[in-house]
Amino acid sequence: MTRPRSELVSPADTPYYHCVCRCVRRAFLCGEDRLTNTDYSHRKGWVLERLTLLGEVFTIELCAYAVMSNHYHLVIHLNPKKAEQLTDREVSERWAKLFTWPVMVGRYLAGKLATEAEKQVATNIIQQWRERLSDISWYMRCLNEHIARKANEEDKCKGRFWEGRFKSQAILDEAGLLACMTYVDLNPLRAGIVDTPEQSVDVSIHQRLKQHHQGQQEVSSSPETSATPTLNPFVGNHRQEMPEGIPFTFADYLELVDWTGRVQRADKCSSLASDAPPILQRLGMDGESFLTAVQKQNLSRGTVIGHPASRVRYAQVQGRSRVYGPALTSPSG
Repeated sequence: MTRPRSELVSPADTPYYHCVCRCVRRAFLCGEDRLTNTDYSHRKGWVLERLTLLGEVFTIELCAYAVMSNHYHLVIHLNPKKAEQLTDREVSERWAKLFTWPVMVGRYLAGKLATEAEKQVATNIIQQWRERLSDISWYMRCLNEHIARKANEEDKCKGRFWEGRFKSQAILDEAGLLACMTYVDLNPLRAGIVDTPEQSVDVSIHQRLKQHHQGQQEVSSSPETSATPTLNPFVGNHRQEMPEGIPFTFADYLELVDWTGRVQRADKCSSLASDAPPILQRLGMDGESFLTAVQKQNLSRGTVIGHPASRVRYAQVQGRSRVYGPALTSPSG
């Protein structure tokens, strides 16, 4: 049974989510249609341009992405605290990048409202915008509607471009975050599009590697893409005064992606799992179970991702008897 989004998304319990959206009617999001010899690679630029803009508007950070031929994956971090710290003007200026202000809000910010009742109406509107800045449904709506309109206009057709509402999975702990990001960054490798993870140009790890090699915060536009969305940074292992970001080192993450990609490509899970990177041990994960969890038929199932204990706690908080998701088990089981 389909559950309302309010039961699937709870920033108070976990701020990280994996989102997936797929096309319908053999529509192409990216790549080449071999039946018609039509190249849709430019549509990846649409997605990245929109993600770049949404990163300037919403207080939702992008951790990983993959743009495939008929679907995309996002790993995002909801940050409602950041939205709460914004002033009314900052909230309004962000919202104005996507939507037009009502006249009353413009007059309120200009100090031209005379009555308290009018001021209250304006502040209520701004407060609604503030809440939407960290709302996953509004974020995905502003992404999907934009892409669908552009694709339908280009295809000279009407109707649905996406198969339905997007799928979201709650990422309950650091082990789940690591597994989900690895799964997303290895999408082209699993699809047989590339031979090594670093050859992928349609995923976030390509952007991170490019930024790392260039040694700069921002990467200039290239022929491949016309925009570069801001990615949530890796901030290292846990310590005092921990900054905001992904709680791993980039080197550890690269090692894990490389190891997982080699194992999946060589199809020798049983013989290579003992060589798992130390980061798995620090997070209490077994190499064998990690490889099993990041397989497509496993990680894409269920509504949550995390250790069994995390799933139990989340179910209790949500008032549900159980929640389903891939098994990220420890060496002891």
